[in-house]
Amino acid sequence: MSARTSSGPAVSRHGWAQALVTVLGALAAMGAVAALGLWAAGATDLPGDAFPQVVAATVVTAVGGTVKLSGDAGGLAGTEGGLAVIPLSVTLTGALVIGWGFLRPPRHHAVAGAPELGGWAARIAALWLLALLGLALAARHTFEISLGDGPLGDLGDLFGFRPVVGFAADVPLTVLIGLVWLAGVLLVSLMVSRGAPLPGGLLGFQASVRPAALAMVRLLLASVVIALVVALFVAATRGHPVETFAVMLLGLPNVAWLALTVGLGATWDGRVEGPFGLPMPQVLDEVLRTPDVSELNLGTLVEHDGGRWWWLLVADAVLLLTVAFVMAALSPPSVRIWQHAVRMGVALALTVLMICLMVRISARIGLSVLGIGDPGEGLSGEVLLKPRLWSALGLALLWGLAAGFTGASVAHATRRRRGGTGH
Repeated sequence: MSARTSSGPAVSRHGWAQALVTVLGALAAMGAVAALGLWAAGATDLPGDAFPQVVAATVVTAVGGTVKLSGDAGGLAGTEGGLAVIPLSVTLTGALVIGWGFLRPPRHHAVAGAPELGGWAARIAALWLLALLGLALAARHTFEISLGDGPLGDLGDLFGFRPVVGFAADVPLTVLIGLVWLAGVLLVSLMVSRGAPLPGGLLGFQASVRPAALAMVRLLLASVVIALVVALFVAATRGHPVETFAVMLLGLPNVAWLALTVGLGATWDGRVEGPFGLPMPQVLDEVLRTPDVSELNLGTLVEHDGGRWWWLLVADAVLLLTVAFVMAALSPPSVRIWQHAVRMGVALALTVLMICLMVRISARIGLSVLGIGDPGEGLSGEVLLKPRLWSALGLALLWGLAAGFTGASVAHATRRRRGGTGH
């Protein structure tokens, strides 16, 4: 890279190669995490050499793409299914790689022109579009289902049924949502990086938005790190290490960010039925495995498994106060305490909104022959998990206001004691 004021010429000469490295690096990292997680989950045993297609489907869903389930069991049989779940470990891996690659070329420049940043983002987007098309076309497969030795198996043998189920990515929707996901990753990267250059007209944004955005990213990453430590402890002390590693590699942020909202007092409605289940901790599956939709919150966790779950409340309070203090310390001294509180409240509410949209789960599959087998026979099941959105957002706003006010007060008092007037 040249050391001149604008990196435009250098990016123009080398932008496509750097964009290709960024996109391929993200795909390789996401594919590796997905493959290892699926291997730990036993997906290598799927029939028909379907493992590569399942890996592709996992990466597709990680960027918000849609994978549709389908089935064919003949005229006297019925199949139904649906799947909506995001493997956020894969998502987070891709976001970190793309964000790093996007910010690296212009990192030595204090100010970047809008055409420069726009051109650099467009190169990445063009290559990402091609990658999405390839992934969506590869994410399709069909499986033949064994009906077993019970009544379903007897009926299948009698009538010659060979039920098959399959999955296929919705190509147009996957491309559209995948591009929106990329735009979000690039925007958040600019928002949180203190070293990233901005066009001159957006420099005011640096002082007002970046500290809050950075605080929220640190909050999310810190919760994932804590969940990782807990997961490693569980794997080392309570057995089932392979299953635990499968959850870590596919859905650790799902668990961590769900716990973050529960610690804030949010309630999730859910149900677990059939052979499916929710990831660790096992208490989540136990609370929701009921005939009807159940509540998942601090109260039901404590009622079901003792008072140790109150530590979620304590952990959230410590994390929020810490990031609020750091946010205030990184902001200009001219920012008032009430402004910190408002910014923290809004930022936390937006973060919880993102969590609610990404962590929710809806999975359903059913198979019946002449009305037999749904539910029963281990071939049907459902997992549902959805937030009570407005109460979660209201609680996040209140927590953010309180933590922002307290953290800013401590930061201002510390700054006065040190006699500092700068950052």
